[in-house]
Amino acid sequence: MFKKVLVANRGEIAVRIIRTLREMGIQSVAVYSTADKDSLHVKLADEAVAIGGPKTQDSYLDMNNILSAALLTGADAIHPGYGFLSENEMFAEMVTAVGIKWIGPSSDVIALMGNKAQAREAMRKAGVPVIPGSEGFVRNVAEVEAIADEVGYPILLKAAAGGGGKGMRFVYHQDELASQFNDAQNEAQAAFGDDQLYVEKVMTNVRHIEMQIMRDQAGHMVYFPERNCSLQRKNQKLIEETPAVGVSQAQRDELGAIAKKAVDAIDYENTGTIEFLEDTDGHFYFMEMNTRIQVEHPVTEMLVNLDLIRLQILVAAGEDLPVQQSDIKMNGHVIEARINAEVPEKGFLPSTGTITNLYWPNGGLGSRIDTGIYNHDKIQPFYDAMIGKVIAQDHTRDLAVRKLRRMLSEIEIDGIETNRNFQLDLLSDEHFNSGDFNTTYIEDYFLPAWQKQLEEASDGSGTSI
Repeated sequence: MFKKVLVANRGEIAVRIIRTLREMGIQSVAVYSTADKDSLHVKLADEAVAIGGPKTQDSYLDMNNILSAALLTGADAIHPGYGFLSENEMFAEMVTAVGIKWIGPSSDVIALMGNKAQAREAMRKAGVPVIPGSEGFVRNVAEVEAIADEVGYPILLKAAAGGGGKGMRFVYHQDELASQFNDAQNEAQAAFGDDQLYVEKVMTNVRHIEMQIMRDQAGHMVYFPERNCSLQRKNQKLIEETPAVGVSQAQRDELGAIAKKAVDAIDYENTGTIEFLEDTDGHFYFMEMNTRIQVEHPVTEMLVNLDLIRLQILVAAGEDLPVQQSDIKMNGHVIEARINAEVPEKGFLPSTGTITNLYWPNGGLGSRIDTGIYNHDKIQPFYDAMIGKVIAQDHTRDLAVRKLRRMLSEIEIDGIETNRNFQLDLLSDEHFNSGDFNTTYIEDYFLPAWQKQLEEASDGSGTSI
């Protein structure tokens, strides 16, 4: 087993990993930017090393500085968390090259699944259903036009090396194809240094369903019950839950079999999440695979009563998985809301400053808070707006939602603005509560209605929400 692990991250995920390391009797090393010198993850770690200035490129994305910190402190493994360098194949390769264990899949697998077109093709060859579209890259407008004629408009041009919506263009008609193709190529080249594109059919009225797996070095694999992550704004998830409403045990077993095909085909190691789109007929199509722990992993942990970070560390250390598929049992329903430092009423502008008063509703059966902030902490402008995750578990979905609403209503965070009230309004929405929503529901329906209510309330023509 490892003696010392460096956590190449910050915020709540760094805190989360450090706590498990301590419980396992493993020494932890935090890295931090100058802006984060007083952060909670720095306070909790056994050692901490400054790695650069406030900007991410000067610290949390500086591979050489992080690797130097690992060598300096004698760490024998690095856990990357999520975001930052967690899916950077070059960093994973550098870590391995100097004799430090990377807690995650190999750099080759990260590279394969990080290139969306190559991942799509690998999954297709493994017998995993993929969204209709191109086989591999498209080189010119004529090739895209031929695919569009086959699958029908609208289509989606996507950067093969992409993420975060960069190099992505919707094409609704043939006459806009050329300009959109050029725009997507140029943006992909500017963002990723790679202008290769691929094509997918735009699927409408779909849900975002994902399945997390864990696979050890001997090839033993388990999958966990699916998560519904359809409630999104600008491709950012707001609420996640498990199990998904409307997914039967037979479908769950089907997804598990698909997931096994996928990870066996690429000899995957450690944890990963396969993301699918589900159509109205209950068919699932591969979208992408995240080769890291997910932000929303706590809902799975609470559902199956397992520490996924601990399993990651055991697997990386070469141990066999201590569980098999028959051990994975569902315990009711779990739902999570992300709390962001932002102002929804002003277009979700980031909110920064010093927290002058803080209260999280800690304690209580089926209640969990994952956060990296504390009273009088400073919320910096350099990093992601998420400052906490509020997770509720209960026997049924209705009870879990009620508990989550209660927990959110008790939160007090003064000194900055948050999306707490927006999340409360979303959890009270009738379509959400009936499970009648898809990936575009927030942006197409909920958000316009919510903004209209705000306007009416501000001019006195309606009641406040």
